[in-house]
Amino acid sequence: MNSRYSKFLWLIQFIGDVSLLNFAFFASYLFSSQTPPFSQIQDHYITLHIIFNMAWIILAFTFNIYIYSTVRRRKLEIVVWNLVKILTLHVLIIFTFIGALKESFYSRQMILITYIILGTGIFIWRVIFILLLNWYRRNGSNYRNVLIIGAGPVGLQVMRYVVSQDNAGYKFIGFLDDAIQHVKHKELVLGKVDDLETICKDAKIDEIFCTLPFTSSKKIRSIIEYGDNHLIRIHLVPDFRGFLNKKVDLEFYDYVPVLNLRKEPLENLFSRMIKRIFDIGFSLFVLIFFCSWLFPILAIAIKLSSPGPIFFIQKRSGRNNEEFDCYKFRSMSVNKDSDKVQATLNDSRITLIGKFLRKSNLDELPQFINVLLGNMSVVGPRPHMLKHTKDYSAIIDKFMVRHLIKPGITGWAQVNGFRGATIQPRYMMKRVRYDLWYIENWTLLLDIQIILMTVYTMIKGDKNAF
Repeated sequence: MNSRYSKFLWLIQFIGDVSLLNFAFFASYLFSSQTPPFSQIQDHYITLHIIFNMAWIILAFTFNIYIYSTVRRRKLEIVVWNLVKILTLHVLIIFTFIGALKESFYSRQMILITYIILGTGIFIWRVIFILLLNWYRRNGSNYRNVLIIGAGPVGLQVMRYVVSQDNAGYKFIGFLDDAIQHVKHKELVLGKVDDLETICKDAKIDEIFCTLPFTSSKKIRSIIEYGDNHLIRIHLVPDFRGFLNKKVDLEFYDYVPVLNLRKEPLENLFSRMIKRIFDIGFSLFVLIFFCSWLFPILAIAIKLSSPGPIFFIQKRSGRNNEEFDCYKFRSMSVNKDSDKVQATLNDSRITLIGKFLRKSNLDELPQFINVLLGNMSVVGPRPHMLKHTKDYSAIIDKFMVRHLIKPGITGWAQVNGFRGATIQPRYMMKRVRYDLWYIENWTLLLDIQIILMTVYTMIKGDKNAF
């Protein structure tokens, strides 16, 4: 079966989502002890039910979640992130509506149960839908026939992607290329570019990836015109390999395409808001349930271990390279080199309690105060002392890009083994590489994953911690 049923996939998801929403609403109504009997249902609950449905429908189609979750190149984490945004906005709309009433008729218990059932159910349903769709496509159904024009290095790279993405439902038909003598895999070439019409009719092509250089503008224009006139989707693939080997973000200034060389999810205000809400909530949880009793114990131990203050406060480089006071438990005896020299293995400056604090990462706990103050995030690139920022920025390419976002208590580089002292620049280069990947691929789920990996490392022990 080809792709003629793809247009119904969004409808299946939409019906499933709305069914779950209504099931969650009525199930919570029945389970809640604060709602009137069903036989005595009042008009305001019917009104709330209508608003629940209308809010979901408006948000879903405003953010196009059904279009993106069925495209063949979608990522599961983006699908999940879109659902998180929709659910968050839905909650805000419902509580804004309830708060606008002078007196509330509605059971808070019922609304809480509704969102627990809805949130759990809709994520399970979406994952099951995607897994079933992937399985369906891997078994040769719901496919689209793909033709690639240009069998050079870029065309071969596109072909490898198309073939490897078996769950995307692509079926590679072959290449068209005028310079077949220079083609590596001649057996895959079906003909020349002028044979486009014949090949498309015979093979029933659905999509064309054109990898011709933009100097062939006349041929590219004719390919686009043919695709438009025969309902074939055309994808133009530019070749940036000579100066760029990374993912980029494309946007338009009117009709002018602009490539952003670095895609930063946290440039989006909504993403920053979600990250900030999570930072505040998680930091309050840690400070209230752990630090409230652990701080006094550690403070006494630090005082008994050596003379000096309990906290070590150091200027560090923050977002946009702005200086801030970074708080830590003091793990060294007071010395003049603390702002210049990193701690090393068997460093004589480290106190007895300091060894335990550094090994267990407990010396970083006061930085949750920095998070609440807005200087840091729970997860992000680790902040460096000012001297190291100055030194490394002069010798390591892209080092300053780390400062586009707030520094973190833990980070992607740290959970991948790059924490502690960086005596050799090559270790810092690897740390920077991990930090840049985090900046360009941030999601809330990634933050949660890094936190869980950090906790695991704290329990297991880190050989780089000293």
